[in-house]
Amino acid sequence: MMKTWTRAHTLIAGAALIVLTNAVALGGAYFNRSGEAEARVALTERELGFGWESMDRHENSGLALRLNWRVESRDDEGIDYAYSGLYTSPAWLDQARMAALGFDVPSRSGATGRDGDCDRDGDCATERRYRRQLTRQALLVLEYDGPSWQGALVRARTAAARHAAAAAANPGSEKFADEAKSAAKQAANESSANSRLFAVDAGTDAAVLRARYPDRSRYLILTGQVRPVVLHNKGKPIFGGSISEIAVDRINVPLDLRAELDRIRDAPGQRAPDSPPRYDVRLATGQRLEPWIEQVRPLPAAKAD
Repeated sequence: MMKTWTRAHTLIAGAALIVLTNAVALGGAYFNRSGEAEARVALTERELGFGWESMDRHENSGLALRLNWRVESRDDEGIDYAYSGLYTSPAWLDQARMAALGFDVPSRSGATGRDGDCDRDGDCATERRYRRQLTRQALLVLEYDGPSWQGALVRARTAAARHAAAAAANPGSEKFADEAKSAAKQAANESSANSRLFAVDAGTDAAVLRARYPDRSRYLILTGQVRPVVLHNKGKPIFGGSISEIAVDRINVPLDLRAELDRIRDAPGQRAPDSPPRYDVRLATGQRLEPWIEQVRPLPAAKAD
């Protein structure tokens, strides 16, 4: 005899689904944090800052910090605004690396398909097929305070010196003076405010990547997404990629670590973009390469009332 599905059955099924979902999530978190951490990196507010959603306590009672990561710019001027990486293709994410990640790349570098399959804008079939591939999951290596940031700092300072010299050679020029001022500000921000966390590599095997980057206090391995990108240099296509996202880039702050961050977040006035960081955070990753916050420490500048 068929039983009638009632509202009570629906409520019970819904409650069971919620319990099961929470159990799976808790089980995953427990497994991720079991054993020794895969990596532990001490980041500051420059790399792990308050997200906009955490600034309004009326809208959200929780607190999450947002991971601010970058990729190395191809810009020779040393101006690097590529914080999200959504629109920048790092030089290391080249055709060979994209093939290793599982993308279907042209059989030879420089293949353009310019044999009658290009439209009037010069967009060719080979490039279209490459760009239309779906994003793929990859393991991303994030480097903290390493050669990538040092390179960005050198480029910014070199650009500032060059613009300062140009302004000195052209006294009275508002254009040169403004460019020098902007470059000097960028160099100052690079030194004291910009994130020092850079995506520097990608792969599919965590063990291989960890062997390549053994310093677990400087290199994080996180899951992300990569998409194909076609750039052009003097009419020749460059088949590469860009990082679409990092799977976990908002990290919840445990309740027992919130007191200091709440005080800093709720302090009168807003932090200036070029101000020094007010806290540092020890970020750990586990068996599933998912990050969590182990420690929060206010920095000396943040202790002053």
